[in-house]
Amino acid sequence: MSSTLQQFGKVIDELSSCHAVLSTQLADAMMFPITQFKERDLKEILTLKEVFQIASNDHDTAINRYSRLSKRRENEKVKYEVTEDVYTSKKKQHQTMMHYFCALNTLQYKKKIAMLEPLLGYMQAQISFFKMGSENLTEQLEEFLTNIGTSVQNVRREMDCEVETMQQTIEDLELASDPLYLPDPDTTKYPVHRNLTRKAGYLNARNKTGLVSSSWDRQFYFTQGGNLMSQARGDVAGGLVMDIDNCSVMGVDCEDRRYCFQITSFDGKKSSILQAESKKDYEEWICTINNISKQIYLSENPEEIAARVNQSALEAVTPSPSFQQRHESMRPTIQSRPPTVRTNSSGSLGSESAALSALSLDSLVAPDTPIQFDIISPVSEDQPGHAKTSGQSGRRTNPFGESGGKKSETEDSILHQLFIVRFLGSMEVKSDESPDVVYETMRQILAARAIHNIFRMTESHLLVTCDCLKLIDPQTQVTRLRFPLPSVVLYATHQENKRLFGFVLRSSGGRNESHTTSVCYIFESNNEGEKICDSVGLAKQIAFHAELDHRASEKQKEIDRVKEKQQKELSKQKQIEKVCLDSIYY
Repeated sequence: MSSTLQQFGKVIDELSSCHAVLSTQLADAMMFPITQFKERDLKEILTLKEVFQIASNDHDTAINRYSRLSKRRENEKVKYEVTEDVYTSKKKQHQTMMHYFCALNTLQYKKKIAMLEPLLGYMQAQISFFKMGSENLTEQLEEFLTNIGTSVQNVRREMDCEVETMQQTIEDLELASDPLYLPDPDTTKYPVHRNLTRKAGYLNARNKTGLVSSSWDRQFYFTQGGNLMSQARGDVAGGLVMDIDNCSVMGVDCEDRRYCFQITSFDGKKSSILQAESKKDYEEWICTINNISKQIYLSENPEEIAARVNQSALEAVTPSPSFQQRHESMRPTIQSRPPTVRTNSSGSLGSESAALSALSLDSLVAPDTPIQFDIISPVSEDQPGHAKTSGQSGRRTNPFGESGGKKSETEDSILHQLFIVRFLGSMEVKSDESPDVVYETMRQILAARAIHNIFRMTESHLLVTCDCLKLIDPQTQVTRLRFPLPSVVLYATHQENKRLFGFVLRSSGGRNESHTTSVCYIFESNNEGEKICDSVGLAKQIAFHAELDHRASEKQKEIDRVKEKQQKELSKQKQIEKVCLDSIYY
């Protein structure tokens, strides 16, 4: 196009003096194609653009109406009408979109024709005017013009073929995309992609408008590295919503809205509640944000690593075919528990140390041990090892001892440290003598969460004092669970993922009061796992030294009492001797 236009420019400069006499011919051969391009082709594009905009707005209206469907008072007739409306609007939007894009692609060819045809008509008019005797019209120029005319025809034929191909593509896409017009496609036919590290799509975001009222905004959300971005319709760029590195994500029950999930930043200071359009989108968003929070996107092949991590998590709790036979055959011959080896296994990475044998795993956590994924407060249910205490039954607790009146049981403690934690799960363990039991419990709980698609976690405040560990509801300040510090016999943080930590609680109870059980509790913190373990260790040291001081004080009091008793006996003996001497004297 560039060289052709340059050649045309040279010829036009030579014939510029003859333009006045060619005005009539130019009006027919040059101005008419340009006017036709403006009035027919460009107007068609603008019309299709308006139709596409109307269809898009109708689709947004239908989606918003579908999103407001109540999950408590379901009306089958209303649900059918709304679903049909979404299906029709989405199909109409898709069809208009494809025709609009087809017209845009066609316009690329028509632009070439609209530029070349007027020039060709102009040159033909010049040839007609000067006839064959003009000095400027050489045989080389005629050949050039002939080639240009042939090129224009070739472009037109290519355009016709491209239009036919696009029309056939539109028909094929309409047939293939028909099930996708449904607002909530079947996940069995369209499986959830759990290995994504990038995702984009429309979500409804909840905005609080009052103490109890809220509104929902539909915006386009997309991930960019470790950030979650949003962009409103009509904006030229997106804005930052939240840094999702080391964040936590979980599904939530939010009023009458379905498919809602909450994202909480790594420091717990910022959170957002979003609603997906379908169950498939809901699970894909949670999996994608969870993968990004582990910073998998920074690797060279993020999706491959995410697939390997999820697959390893599935295999981590899949027993081998001979597991039961191995377990039964080895159990009667065990004389003593073999020493366990420290392992780097973790549910987030799915790796298992080769040094930890199958026998030692059985000695740490019994096979088929049930896992508790949520906190069951002693307020509502008694469990073995979780007996109610005098100050625990639903009492609102101030973790800093600032309440007046009756003193709390931890008010005199010299250590008060508060941490934000999320409960991952707990299970009974067979041993509480090695940190390996904590690592193995972490692996099994995280792998079980990955298998069963459990993303919801209960957030609490963990209060560490010299007397006990307390889990406090951050909203109501009610104590959910209380763990006596002497019963916490083991605590450790994961060797690689410092956000994970756990402790083992040894308690007596259950069916046999003399029987001692050990339960391992696993939590996720905001990069403070080591700090929590250090705080628990400090609390134990303070309690130990306090106990030593108490014993020393009691021993000193006992010695003082013995000395006082001896002094009284000696004084009494002296009085008796004095009385005897006085009687002899008299």
